[in-house]
Amino acid sequence: VVPGETALAFYKAKNPTDKPIIGISTYNVVPFEAGQYFNKIQCFCFEEQRLNPQEEVDMPVFFYIDPEFADDPKMAKVDLITLSYTFFEAKEGQKLPLPGYQ
Repeated sequence: VVPGETALAFYKAKNPTDKPIIGISTYNVVPFEAGQYFNKIQCFCFEEQRLNPQEEVDMPVFFYIDPEFADDPKMAKVDLITLSYTFFEAKEGQKLPLPGYQ
């Protein structure tokens, strides 16, 4: 991905069980310092997703890397940014904490 250009990625999720699952995804960017330059335009994360038994879905993420990434001397040696997701079953009434807030 070239900084400043939009990109579309898909993450695959599968419910291997025989019961429906409602889950939530949280994301992580590595290296941590590059996270400030990672901008999601559209994302499935932080919204509940229902997966029926044995269902497999592709979940899209539309994003871009801020062009200022290329001008930051701290990012000079960064040539790989990894975006990962953790999908876990939502509990009724459960709210996700906002990152960085108590």
